[in-house]
Amino acid sequence: MVFAGAPIDRADHLRGNPEALAALMGPAARLLRLDGLAPVTDEDGRLTWGTLAEADPAGELVFLGLLHGQACFAPVAPGLALQPTPSMMALWQAMDRLTDPELALYGGAKMLVDWHARHRFCARCGHGTDLGKGGWQRTCRNPDCAAEHFPRVDPVTIMLVEHDGDLLLGRQPRFPPRSYSALAGFVEPGETIEEAVAREVHEEAGVRVSGVRYVASQPWPFPSSLMIGCHARAQSRDLTIDTAELEDARWFTRAEIEAALAGDRSAPLTVPPRRAIAHQLLVWWLQQA
Repeated sequence: MVFAGAPIDRADHLRGNPEALAALMGPAARLLRLDGLAPVTDEDGRLTWGTLAEADPAGELVFLGLLHGQACFAPVAPGLALQPTPSMMALWQAMDRLTDPELALYGGAKMLVDWHARHRFCARCGHGTDLGKGGWQRTCRNPDCAAEHFPRVDPVTIMLVEHDGDLLLGRQPRFPPRSYSALAGFVEPGETIEEAVAREVHEEAGVRVSGVRYVASQPWPFPSSLMIGCHARAQSRDLTIDTAELEDARWFTRAEIEAALAGDRSAPLTVPPRRAIAHQLLVWWLQQA
């Protein structure tokens, strides 16, 4: 799964040991080069690394872990949260040539760096916060508060909905022409994964589902989600589309999805690229026959 399987030891046992972390921050330590939140790549499209001497002293350093025995860090540039957010197209152009292990490593680093940039102040009392545990925590500077904050991950359900051998897929206005994907939505407070799947499908397409089951998951660093892939059975084929969420939703046959995955231009749809869990879910579904 793309963005999963980073070849790095997160070295949790070192995060809470300031002396051990300080000892790792020597000439042998590696600094992941970032342009804001975008990866800086070489002429071969690979991630590039520098030394900690390149880091802005006004910024912060996040400890990513140990890679081949070397300590790896990522920079949180000062004022990063106020910089323009790179477009998805620009990010993917930079990421497209990365190997899967590098994508996983970069994706995790991006999530952490972005979280630090956006959490400079305590959500409890409003005072400033300081980086702690090598970048896996922020602590409020107010001694009367001292709240501890931790990097968050937003759970998102993404689901294939099946009825009599056909799949329900939808498209948003921002999708390329003819592109359809699995329905998806954030898990809300107080919900199970199964409840979130049922609610989102009904809200977006007016379909009631049952038999929800987990299939696979994928980290998704835009900005910091965990995509939870599921499969569900629809109780009917009748659709009531929420046009505020979807431009269209349709039922597709197995043959149509097979053709789309094979790149057949005559297929009535195109599907998400390999890097997206929606693509992997469609492959999984075809293999269940």
